[in-house]
Amino acid sequence: MNRATPEPTTGSTPAGPPATGPSGARPSVTALLGRAAGGDRAAFDRAVALVYDELRGLAHAQLRRERPGHTLDTGALVHEAYLRLGDGRGPAWEGRGHFLAVAAAAMRRVLVDHARRAHAAKRGGAARPLPLDEALARPAALPDDRLLALDEALARLATLDPRQAQVVECRHFGGLTEEETAQALGVGLRTVKRDWAKARAWLYRALHPADGPAGAP
Repeated sequence: MNRATPEPTTGSTPAGPPATGPSGARPSVTALLGRAAGGDRAAFDRAVALVYDELRGLAHAQLRRERPGHTLDTGALVHEAYLRLGDGRGPAWEGRGHFLAVAAAAMRRVLVDHARRAHAAKRGGAARPLPLDEALARPAALPDDRLLALDEALARLATLDPRQAQVVECRHFGGLTEEETAQALGVGLRTVKRDWAKARAWLYRALHPADGPAGAP
């Protein structure tokens, strides 16, 4: 449902404790997100305030994988993701875990868009194959072309098996545990473990074309 409201002031992100309800009890993140999905922008801002520290943690983790001297800092990345999540085009969030996973995906899209603009400004420089360990295991800084290579691989995976791509979003970019990923996606723990293993294997093949085609995940 469209949540079209006046755009928040640039440079600001909601912070601070949410207001209490009539009974004096503060509503849960899940309750606030449910109201936000119904068009309540104030509820959305209050939900963001409750998970703001977690959003900063997600942003910090993602920026650690970026090249040194990135033009975005942690606060700016959280703010850009906030603007995207609050533009009325987001999904109906199922709770805190699901919201954080979607927020992490929004942050990744912000970083990919920045990398694409920077890459387009350069002449030449075809993307190099990206080692999976570098992309999905250790927080090494990724050059723009390698970030784009990973993004293209994830986009391909999403067309072949959307749930596997969602598991990658939750586990790697969202920092959710296997249990939290299962809850966020509404599937069993064994399904998450299986999808995570298959997705990693498929991404390795996709990012190493010399080893053979990726095929079906």
